[in-house]
Amino acid sequence: MSFFQPWGQEAVRHHAAVAGGKIPPTRILKNAYYLNTSLKKWMTAHIWIDGDRIVYVGERLPDALGLTETEIVDCSGKYVVPGYIEPHAHPFQLYNPHTLAAYAAGRGTTTLISDNLPLFIHLNDEESFAFMEKLNEEPVTQLWWCRYDAQTALRTEPFTTERIKKWLSHPLVVQGGELTSWPQVLHGDDAILEWMLETKATGKPIEGHLPGASEKTLTQMMLLGVDCDHEAMTGEEAWRRITLGLSTSLRYSSIRPDLPVILKELLERGLRHFERVYMTTDGATPNFYKQGIMDRTIAIAIEQGVPIEDAYMMATVNPARHYGWQHLIGEIAPGRIAHINILEAKDQPTPTSVLAKGQWVKRDGIVMYPEPSFSLKEALGECHLDWDLTEDMLKVNTSLGIEMVNAVITKPFTYNGSDPDIMTVALIDRGGRWRAVSRLKGFARRLGGLASSYSSTGDIIVIGTHSSDMICAFKRMKSIGGGLVLVEDGQIEAELPLPIAGSVSDQPMEILMDQEATFTKALRECGYPFSDPIYSLLFLSALHLPYIRLTPMGVVDVMKREVLVPAEI
Repeated sequence: MSFFQPWGQEAVRHHAAVAGGKIPPTRILKNAYYLNTSLKKWMTAHIWIDGDRIVYVGERLPDALGLTETEIVDCSGKYVVPGYIEPHAHPFQLYNPHTLAAYAAGRGTTTLISDNLPLFIHLNDEESFAFMEKLNEEPVTQLWWCRYDAQTALRTEPFTTERIKKWLSHPLVVQGGELTSWPQVLHGDDAILEWMLETKATGKPIEGHLPGASEKTLTQMMLLGVDCDHEAMTGEEAWRRITLGLSTSLRYSSIRPDLPVILKELLERGLRHFERVYMTTDGATPNFYKQGIMDRTIAIAIEQGVPIEDAYMMATVNPARHYGWQHLIGEIAPGRIAHINILEAKDQPTPTSVLAKGQWVKRDGIVMYPEPSFSLKEALGECHLDWDLTEDMLKVNTSLGIEMVNAVITKPFTYNGSDPDIMTVALIDRGGRWRAVSRLKGFARRLGGLASSYSSTGDIIVIGTHSSDMICAFKRMKSIGGGLVLVEDGQIEAELPLPIAGSVSDQPMEILMDQEATFTKALRECGYPFSDPIYSLLFLSALHLPYIRLTPMGVVDVMKREVLVPAEI
């Protein structure tokens, strides 16, 4: 059994018998005024659901005598649309895949396509697959990418042809990418190109990561296998992608909330056909999601003047068609998984009731998403640190420093002993075996010490101006089993516990949102000047962004892929 055929012979025979009137359905949405995405038209019909599948949409009702066990819901006066699809999720941004799914479901997002990188790096393949399969037993459909690179310079390379092939063959893995390593491919990296060609051979698309790419670069990457891209930052860049035939995902995230402007500019350019366009929140940090998830992107599209039918299709059938899944998700039609949202009005995309795999996860405004059937902490591990941070480990032995240009872009600077706002920054192996230490400029005006077990590599980040506060923050972070801790003058000013793998919270999204907001507020009071400190910590090691990074190999020049200051062992 796989995602692409989730029902066996007995199940499909049963569904057909229900549609034929021989067996009563599980429930009926009666008098549903629904969006028919094949016709791009609102129509009235009765929707029969059997278990997790839509089995009939039309004018018929079954024989009333056999419906004693059937739930009948009168949808008169309501609007019914397919469950929304988030095609580019990063489900480890302080939240975890379960808490993200639970929150998303309450806002009508019933399918998540997610980044596999943390699983690929920190678990073996069997552990990863067991985790993914357990998650997909929940009401939200959870699907995954297969990365080709780690976005940083690791001391041990986890990416091999054998592992890539194993991941691509898994039925819950539905695409290759996102391809942050595209410059290497473009300049002759045949190992990654081999994996891309393997992806195409499996019939799965490849997602690009092509910010600022020219027409020439986009064309070359399409010829090498890229099918879609989510990195357009302006209407002009999005238009270029659509013109070339790339499926184009428009972004509304905490680090790049570009969607309103891009849509406005696309409409001004005369875009009238949206079939190749969809939307994403691209792993926004928790507090940003107070606005909603895909329901918020639909609302923005409607506000900008996109026709209502297209606005909904950009979050449902358009991504489904891109992946070739329209036979399963993204539509209200026979044979589809019963992901269905019930709305109060056409222009109010946040649903009052939600069915996910035929199960109520929200009913009349009340969310009822089930608890996980397994322990996420057991599946993903805990943060056990059996070493102590010392002053010697924080010594800086280079004049080369890292200056923050914005929340995620950094550039090199040379420390002359008199620059203001200079702090020590260290990336330390979770096992205490190595450390990369440098100076950091522009992160804050004053900061005694910050310790974080949240990072893109899973290692420990320590930042500050006073070694005693940095050590105090580390000790507190260690004692709570991982997380973010801010210390000033020996006092703990804020903390955000992350007890699952030291990277994600075990709290519901609503609680985590407030925790993140409180921590961010405390950091801003220390002078953090940019849009998103969580992404600043996450991308400190990210080699897909210019120009200089702190990695497990040491301080690295991104453009040259050259280690400028080696890590100390």
